[in-house]
Amino acid sequence: MSVDFDSVRLIDVSRHFGRQRALSRVSLTVNRGDILGVLGPNGAGKSTLLGILATLAAPSSGEVTFGGRPAAALGAGLRARIGLLAHELHLYPELSARQNLAFFASLYGLDARAPVDAALERAGLLERADDSIAGFSRGMRQRLALERALLHTPRLVLLDEPFTGLDDNAVGLVSDRLRRLASGGAIVILATHDLDVADGLISRAAVVRSGKLLSDEPAGAPLRARYRAVIGGA
Repeated sequence: MSVDFDSVRLIDVSRHFGRQRALSRVSLTVNRGDILGVLGPNGAGKSTLLGILATLAAPSSGEVTFGGRPAAALGAGLRARIGLLAHELHLYPELSARQNLAFFASLYGLDARAPVDAALERAGLLERADDSIAGFSRGMRQRLALERALLHTPRLVLLDEPFTGLDDNAVGLVSDRLRRLASGGAIVILATHDLDVADGLISRAAVVRSGKLLSDEPAGAPLRARYRAVIGGA
C-alpha cells in the first residue's frame, strides 16, 4: 500500500523502561518542510523519541499519528516512507561504498545504478566508490550512511547526531542537503548536541530534559542562549 503524509504528531507520548521514564507525556506536531532540532543533554530521551517516530519502539502510553493515522493502520508501507540515521550506521565494513548502497537500494526495490551513483556523488565518495569502507574515516562513513538513509526518498527523515565526525566542509554540505530535503517537502527531525551547527539550520527547536518536553518554539538566534535559559530554568 502506498503511504504518504504531511505531518507527524505525538500525543502525550510516554516511554518507560521498567521504573525509568525515558519520555514523559511528550506532545508535538511536525509538518512537511520543517527541520525540527531535538536538543537536550545526554539521557534526555532524544534517541528514544527518534526510535518511536521510526516505529522501532512503541510508546508505553500516548499515540503517534502520521497524517492523522496511527502507525498500526498504515502497515509496512509506513517504514518505506521513513529514513533513519542512528548512532549505529548500519554499514558493512567488508563491502565497498557502492556495494553497501546497492544492497540497501535492493531492499527498497530500487534499480540500483542511478540512485547509487547519485548518492555517492552527493557524499563526495565517487572516487572511493569501490574501496572497502573498513578504511574510511568516521566522517566518510557518516556521509555514506546519511545517503543510505535517503536512497528511497523518505517523507520523514530522522537523524541522530548527523554531524558526528564531519569537518567544517562536510557539515556545510550535509546542512545544505537537509535544507533541500525540507524545501522538497520532507519532514526532517534531528537530534544534536551541536548548537552552533543547529543555529541557522533548524526551523524549530524542541528542548527535552529528563524525558520531558520543556520548549517547542520557532528557531531564532541566538539558539545557545535560548537553550541555556530553558535548561537552566528547568
